[in-house]
Amino acid sequence: MPRGEIGNLLISGDSTCAFYWNKHEKTKATIEGRWIRTGDKYYQDDEGYFWYAGRSDDMLKVGGIWVSPIEVENTMIEHPAVHECGIGARADRDGLLKPYAFIVVRPGVSRTPELAAELQQFIRSRLADYKRPRWVEFIDELPKTATGKLQRYKLREKAAQSKLEVGSSKAEVT
Repeated sequence: MPRGEIGNLLISGDSTCAFYWNKHEKTKATIEGRWIRTGDKYYQDDEGYFWYAGRSDDMLKVGGIWVSPIEVENTMIEHPAVHECGIGARADRDGLLKPYAFIVVRPGVSRTPELAAELQQFIRSRLADYKRPRWVEFIDELPKTATGKLQRYKLREKAAQSKLEVGSSKAEVT
């Protein structure tokens, strides 16, 4: 991949497996000759360092460009009103996938459409516009495993099923 573009991480070494037991299709999808497809997305910066962008199955393809939910989440939590953030995705009116933000605000912060618009502008001022969440939904807590890991698949499901209602804690700002 050209530097700065997100791609798949493949590794090679004497300690990698030769195949998956009784999983022919998984073997074909994962192993390419001496290379193992890890399922992770990385990019290389201008100095040659590699940076983790996320799991392949968590990445969003927005306008043909990979978007790392981790990057958007890490940027969003820099805003003083945001306690936690999880990024999912939803199809817009044209059927194109766009980021969808689930926000847990800090105590005492009001969940308003104005705050949602402010958060979108906050992301827009720090990241490329295609990474900006088109929808912001305020929630009480993010879905997590018993060990505290974010359950992204639940966010994807929730975003896909979401209906924006007047007077709810959700906001759509385009």
